[in-house]
Amino acid sequence: MTGLFPLFCLLCGLTQPNSVFALGIRLPDQDAFATARGNAFAATANDPSAIYYNPAGITQLEGMNLSMGMYGITLASRYTGPTQSINSQQEWAALPRTFTTLSLTNYHLAFGLGVYEPYGLSMEWPNKAPWLKPPSTQSSSGEIDYIRVNPVVAWQPCDTFSIAAGVMLDYSQAELETDFNGPPYNIPGTTLHGRDTDVGFNVAMLWHPLPQHSFGLLYRSATDMDYNGHVSFQGLPIGSQQARLNFHLPQTVTGGYSYRPTTNWNLEVDADWTDWSSLRDTTIQTGTGPIGALDFNWKPSSMYEFGVTRYFGSGWRASAGYMYSENSVPNSYFMATIPDSDRHLFSVGLGKSYKHLTWDAAYQLGIGPSRSVSGDTNPSYNGSYEFLSNALSFDIGWHF
Repeated sequence: MTGLFPLFCLLCGLTQPNSVFALGIRLPDQDAFATARGNAFAATANDPSAIYYNPAGITQLEGMNLSMGMYGITLASRYTGPTQSINSQQEWAALPRTFTTLSLTNYHLAFGLGVYEPYGLSMEWPNKAPWLKPPSTQSSSGEIDYIRVNPVVAWQPCDTFSIAAGVMLDYSQAELETDFNGPPYNIPGTTLHGRDTDVGFNVAMLWHPLPQHSFGLLYRSATDMDYNGHVSFQGLPIGSQQARLNFHLPQTVTGGYSYRPTTNWNLEVDADWTDWSSLRDTTIQTGTGPIGALDFNWKPSSMYEFGVTRYFGSGWRASAGYMYSENSVPNSYFMATIPDSDRHLFSVGLGKSYKHLTWDAAYQLGIGPSRSVSGDTNPSYNGSYEFLSNALSFDIGWHF
């Protein structure tokens, strides 16, 4: 068992995803125009990123459309305990995405393909954190890449109503490198590689009962990543071992309402529910059998999104938005490497449309007010946690 202890710690690290993104490890920002509106876009859904926000909306597009973009973010958390205050390492991430659509107007059909990252990981605290017990000087780094290929088809049986369905083809790869330099293990390097694929689906509808009013609804199924790979220990004679970790990712439901008092204004409010209760006990398996379970016991949580866009002449538009994200992690099962909390996200953006070209840019500020944790199953996590992020998003699109 002593040889398996570093593996246990390593796999614990794998299950410590980045909480910069709302709702655990979700990445809800998949388009600069939508981000500028606080991601309140399910009932508007009038550009190619509708494949993510509400694929029924692609019936509003004509011909062939393509968009490409990037979401870049910096973030950090701060811990304050009885005897010390420390900051996590400043993290930076750049997340690309691309969406393309093709409308067959004569057949009331539209097709779309999106490639994007719905989940992500990155978090690190310094070795003086109280949950890293001395004399260890443990440091860790890790990455989970999660890519979704999402083909969709939408049908518009009448002028005011569209429905859509799609397949979510998911691939995820995990790599974690960790040093355990404290006795009795004294391992200079430990590396875990794992990967898996899964298939899910999404369905959606968009209803325009009147020109000023629009309603959108979207459902995404749960997915299940069973990371299969190996773990190796540098400097130990035990060599490489098989390792497996199962991670249940949630189903989601999004609903939105858009009100357009004039052609120059669009106001929208959305609610997004994520069923994180699917993430309960995660059993760690190795080539010699299970070595324990991690208790997540997360709870369902929601995001509430508000956005407004003002359209000007010559194709210009300006947007502003606010998003409130509920905490998904109960106090009893809080982990500092997932310092989830209620989040407030404020955003603004600017865009312009030409005859065949569009662009949008957005800035987003994320604030996690102080969260006090007490009564944790691991008392070393007790304390208060604060969060701050800054993000820029940019997309460019072509209409053919």
